[in-house]
Amino acid sequence: MNFFTSSVSADDEFEKLVIRMNPPMVTIDNASHKMVSLIKVDSANKRGSLLEVVQVLTDLNLIIKRAYISSDGGWFMDVFHVTDEFGNKVYDDYIADRIQESLVKRAESIRKMERSMVVQSAAPHTTIELSGRDRPGLLSEIFAVLTDLKCNVVAAEVWTHNSRMAAIVYITDQSTGLPIDDQDRLSSIKQLLRYVLKGSRDWPSASTAVSCSSTHIQRRLHQIMYADRDYDRQNADVDDAVVDAAAKTERIKPIVTAENCVEKGYTLINLTCPDRPKLLFDTVCTITDMQYVVFHGTIVAEGPEAEQEYYIRHMDGLPISCEAEKQRVIHCLEAAIKRRSSEGVRLELCREDRVGLLCDVTRIFRENGLSVTRAEVATRGGQAVNVFYVADAWGYPVKKETIEAVRKEIGLNVLYEKKENCGAKYNSSPAQQGIIGRFWLRNLFRLSSEKFLYNLGLIKSCSLQVN
Repeated sequence: MNFFTSSVSADDEFEKLVIRMNPPMVTIDNASHKMVSLIKVDSANKRGSLLEVVQVLTDLNLIIKRAYISSDGGWFMDVFHVTDEFGNKVYDDYIADRIQESLVKRAESIRKMERSMVVQSAAPHTTIELSGRDRPGLLSEIFAVLTDLKCNVVAAEVWTHNSRMAAIVYITDQSTGLPIDDQDRLSSIKQLLRYVLKGSRDWPSASTAVSCSSTHIQRRLHQIMYADRDYDRQNADVDDAVVDAAAKTERIKPIVTAENCVEKGYTLINLTCPDRPKLLFDTVCTITDMQYVVFHGTIVAEGPEAEQEYYIRHMDGLPISCEAEKQRVIHCLEAAIKRRSSEGVRLELCREDRVGLLCDVTRIFRENGLSVTRAEVATRGGQAVNVFYVADAWGYPVKKETIEAVRKEIGLNVLYEKKENCGAKYNSSPAQQGIIGRFWLRNLFRLSSEKFLYNLGLIKSCSLQVN
């Protein structure tokens, strides 16, 4: 008789019984408050439950105005004050069903992971993860390589922070539209992308990988940048440090503090920064992936600033034990807040998708001296729906005439500038006023990037125009 199998089966049946007796309860209360809906969540507490709920609310584009978190004693009880993205109450029962379903699925997936290896179902695309040192024109070079290798980019998300870049790119075969599963071809794609990430210097931290992970894409981006230590200022090279100090001194820095509450056995984290969408997801995601558990928390984000307070312990049940670890938590939370901060001009591209579109669009950005600080690429019903945040090479806002020149070249009816109150405000500086002429700088980036790609044999002497 196999006693191990019998024991696992008994544990599994016991957990199923617990879930049936105490299923997650999610209710939406629209009577208690005039301006917001109250979403109340009661559930047996599992590691990651808070992140799961916040992730669902974030994916549904709900704005969290307040939240009260309590998960002590093995039970998870949270209240979220939310509106839709237009500031209205929410009445859709689908929201409660979605949260409840997500908590049940999470409990089931945890049991399966504890019993066996996870086998991922076939995805409609191949996922490539990239990380390395950021530089002007890098995204253009990445898309140029993929286009030359007959790969079609169906979706992607790119973040930059502290001179580092992380990207998750979903690709298919250009001719078949199917995932790429040929291992030799995948090895070639990874090798060439790694060459691009290294650039003219052999950066050991450049990384490419084919991923089978089912992790939420934005959580995975946080994990990639955390693994690349983007929170560590000492990892930036000297040139980047000089540019960063000169260009971004006016940024409003988040205030994060950590102190131990000896009598309660918690570490208290206090965080204050300008509010923005998905801020709560970013901080909870970071705390969770650093192996800490939130036992109590209060979030207030009803004005231009957000305030968050968390009582946390490490997974071993202890508070933060030393000053070095306390500083690491602080720096990691600061990085998590700033990674998604929308720096630069927001450009939205909407047009019929075609092979090589991203390659051509990002090339035009590069030729006009624009640097992509963040990007969200999607394909919906044959339409490319892309968002780019762009700044100039020094991190300053782009001049209006440059934006208009780019729009004319790509198409005034397909590329739009969306005004939003985002990013840092900068004062003018000698660099911005033109110590280096804009025309010379633009051509420098164009020539250096194209020379690099030409040396890899990936482009000819000139590029095609966007049609």
